[in-house]
Amino acid sequence: MPHRARRLVGTSFVAAVLAAAMAWSGRGAAAPGDDAITGQVRGPAGPEAGVWVIAETTDLPTLFRKIVVTDGAGAFLIPDLPAADYRVWVRGYGLVDSVPAAARPGADVHIRVQPAATLQQAAAIFPSSYWYSLLRVPEASQFPGTGPGGNGISPTMRTQAHWIDRLKDGCQLCHQIGNVATRELPPALDANDFPSTVAAWEQRIQAGGSGPSMVTEAGRIGMGPLLELYAEWTNLIRDGQVPPAPPRPSGVERNVVLTMWGWATPRGMVHDEVATDKRNPTLYPGGPVYGVGGAGLVALDPGTHRASQLDLPVREESSSGQGSRGPRVPSLYWGREGGDTVGRNAHNPMMDANGRLWITQGIRPGTDNPAWCREGSTHASAAYFPLDRNTTARQLSYYDTKTRQLTLIDTCYATHHLQFDTSDVLWVSGSTDVVGWLDTKIYDRTSDEQRAGGWCPTVLDTNGDGRITQPWNEPGEAIDPARDTRIGSDDEQQRGYGVIPHPDGSVWTSRRFPVPGRLVRLELGSSPPATCRAEVFEPPFENDAVDRAGWGFGPRGIDVDRNGVIWTALGGSGHMASFDRRKCRVLNGPTATGQHCAEGWRLFPGPGPNFRGVTIAANADYYYYSWVDQFDTLGLGPNTPIATGSGSDALLALRPDSGEWIVLRVPYPLGFYSRGLDGRIDNPSGGWSGRGVWAAFGTSAPWHIEGGKGKTSEIVRFQIRPDPLAN
Repeated sequence: MPHRARRLVGTSFVAAVLAAAMAWSGRGAAAPGDDAITGQVRGPAGPEAGVWVIAETTDLPTLFRKIVVTDGAGAFLIPDLPAADYRVWVRGYGLVDSVPAAARPGADVHIRVQPAATLQQAAAIFPSSYWYSLLRVPEASQFPGTGPGGNGISPTMRTQAHWIDRLKDGCQLCHQIGNVATRELPPALDANDFPSTVAAWEQRIQAGGSGPSMVTEAGRIGMGPLLELYAEWTNLIRDGQVPPAPPRPSGVERNVVLTMWGWATPRGMVHDEVATDKRNPTLYPGGPVYGVGGAGLVALDPGTHRASQLDLPVREESSSGQGSRGPRVPSLYWGREGGDTVGRNAHNPMMDANGRLWITQGIRPGTDNPAWCREGSTHASAAYFPLDRNTTARQLSYYDTKTRQLTLIDTCYATHHLQFDTSDVLWVSGSTDVVGWLDTKIYDRTSDEQRAGGWCPTVLDTNGDGRITQPWNEPGEAIDPARDTRIGSDDEQQRGYGVIPHPDGSVWTSRRFPVPGRLVRLELGSSPPATCRAEVFEPPFENDAVDRAGWGFGPRGIDVDRNGVIWTALGGSGHMASFDRRKCRVLNGPTATGQHCAEGWRLFPGPGPNFRGVTIAANADYYYYSWVDQFDTLGLGPNTPIATGSGSDALLALRPDSGEWIVLRVPYPLGFYSRGLDGRIDNPSGGWSGRGVWAAFGTSAPWHIEGGKGKTSEIVRFQIRPDPLAN
């Protein structure tokens, strides 16, 4: 049953020394086609159900791999394989990896596997979140923190939930924690004579280009106690402790087909990817899939199995240079090597219906805005609410896939995620105070970025008169109920994160901080920005109207289904949450401050273990983003919400009616950390093989992926066939 609540380098291959495996000719459960490999997996006790069979080759222009799951009789069929020489092997919970068998499409291959000899050997392939669940969380009685003169926990950590939320968003935001690279001390540390594991961890968080930000995040939580907890965790694992075992794939999970290609470079993080226009997934069938991030712009042509890369230009280079200096504390993997990629702070891609790839990226240095954004400008939005700074130092660009030209577009508002509405207006999150847009039809007609762009501040109708008037209550001020109230902050941690236009014409954004986080709805009115009006809704938290088990926190990704229900992954507490505004009894007025519509929320606890010692919902997995499969591109039905299980090597699909989770695990290489996903229908009449969902290995540290230094990001297509042997 499903679970409940340039040319790229090749890959290193895993083969377990203790595996006793052999291949022989024989009849499989299904007759192979010319493009399939079939067979059966057996262990000492008989057929092995629910284990992964992996076929990979380096014969194609880039690394290529397919992964399927065995059925109840241990049979498998790996479909639609390009002609090449493959290594076929097995990985499964409770087993050691089998020795690979050589095969070509059309072969029938049987593989023998052996059980793991120890719990530790079996647990080596468990997802990182299972290992991370062994971390002990401070007891609820230790909050609020009392600072350096007290218990060492930062006073801003008001509750256990605040500590967990900051831990997950501060530490798991960039890469997995709990994988081999983090739960063990790497050789560069282990070879040194540190007086304690605490001292080794202190060195670890300072190392590499991310060291300064890691130190900052640890300081926000409370450096001393955090280092002690991580040291305790590492020592516990070194002494032989293992996490609970995850279940093998079952039910629909055995119907999953994973197709994987290598792309980017060993130092090039791919933030996320796009395959089509979200509003019409039948566009660009069979075409390239694009990704952006530290690698610049990368593309994979799945028809030719070729990957390519393009550096992103800017209008003005930063005087500090790009990637020319190594880190202050040498990297544990790269020493003092400078970076080899120029990413331009590129973050998120989105395609339109005209063959253009829109990107949030930096096009000019610094955060100071030009005069047309500031007070005194005649620009309508600047006159209403001027913006002195662009807090993310990102603007916009688009790559025309027909002309292969890239156009740069300046913005006053910060950019982060981006989405199109049905009128071709591009909505962007990223600012702490506003929601911004670019009307692409105006831009196409005028080439005038100032005329095409605009923004609205997020102001609540606190006095309930149906309109927004100035002066209003500013963030941090005492609330005068006779005035409206602007929500926003100078704290860049509180900026808008996800964004999604709603079928009713409004635009929604998610804001991560402060706990419990919030969803903000922006209604434009007839003459924005003057007629813009905001509403705010927080997940139930410290809310007496809801049982404590139903509290949640940490909204990140946000999407909407075709019925108008908002979905968001709560990365802090580990829920998928839905919000239906139509159920709210109160929308505006002095009480509409966030916790006023608990009745609009449904929270679904995610699969997998919680942290040790928690008294609240606190799944050890991390949901970086979420997405709704409105058009059934995966095959689980329309309007299926999916979370990126960034700590569980998986995409997590939810069946809302039953609360059942379908775990779409990527078992190899370990380290699948996804920040986003996109679905495309290549052939509406092609059944399961004509559609699929795409997601990338989005870790900031590709060298943490199984195989270590030299590994690159990979792009993965997820498909679900009607049964495990469908060809």
